[in-house]
Amino acid sequence: MTTTYSYACKEFPGMEACPGRFYAETEDELWKLIELHAAVAHGEDAATWPAEDRAQLKALIKTERAEN
Repeated sequence: MTTTYSYACKEFPGMEACPGRFYAETEDELWKLIELHAAVAHGEDAATWPAEDRAQLKALIKTERAEN
């Protein structure tokens, strides 16, 4: 079974116009992509995100499982 994690930036409040969408094989890899996107596209430093924002981001991560 293969697991894919995904995140769409536009689902985060205030980012509705952002087309960023990411997929990864692990949740850790997805977090790295989200943090890199935030820095490059939005000029944000993920190290300064409050715990509440991280929790909200985590709630928006979708997990899909498919049989190989």
